[in-house]
Amino acid sequence: MAPSRSYDDGCATAYALDIVGERWGLLIVRELLLGPKRFTDLRADLPGVSPTVLSQRLREFVRAGVTDRRRLPPPVSSHVYELTEWGYKLEPVIHTLGGWALQSPDPPRRPPQSVDANVLSLRVMFDPVAAAGRTVRFVLSIGPRRYRVCIVDGELDLARGGLDQPDALIDTDIRTLHAYLCRTRSLRETLRQGDFHVRGSMAAVAELPSLFCPVRHRAPAPSPSAARG
Repeated sequence: MAPSRSYDDGCATAYALDIVGERWGLLIVRELLLGPKRFTDLRADLPGVSPTVLSQRLREFVRAGVTDRRRLPPPVSSHVYELTEWGYKLEPVIHTLGGWALQSPDPPRRPPQSVDANVLSLRVMFDPVAAAGRTVRFVLSIGPRRYRVCIVDGELDLARGGLDQPDALIDTDIRTLHAYLCRTRSLRETLRQGDFHVRGSMAAVAELPSLFCPVRHRAPAPSPSAARG
């Protein structure tokens, strides 16, 4: 079901924009990709959106079938919003948009405000070619939140939560992680600053900038004409 404001165009792209193209729409989807959130969690992670606009977008998404709203069981007894199966199919769209933006002549220079968004950016930065044949498992701790990051032979598994016996546990903040992965700080400099703590394999942590390499630092892919020989 499309919102009241519509392009009134039978094109499927126009219909998709009717549903998720309003301001804050795709960012709300982004915030739900790693799991359900309460309204207050969404407000905290999207500080620029007003409560009125957030409520409106969530109502539109529930009506359209992009998200569900459900009550958590006692003793929590609060409502959470979560993506439907159809809503989760927007994930590659969001990652593709992010990857496209990073190839801009003037890409973003600072990390996202949201912790989840910053962690999700690992999917955009992940280089499956560099990760081929490698296995690295670590837990990323940012404030009270924990995320498991598992790389197995070029495949990335990213989710909220911990891991049994990870190669390393990294406790840091968003800006420090962003600076390290974007190679504006070396591992030695990052550790010296005191806001990047590692338990476990330092060698595994040293690999990360090569596995999560910003697009602009990667070797260019061969052109189609070169590939044809």
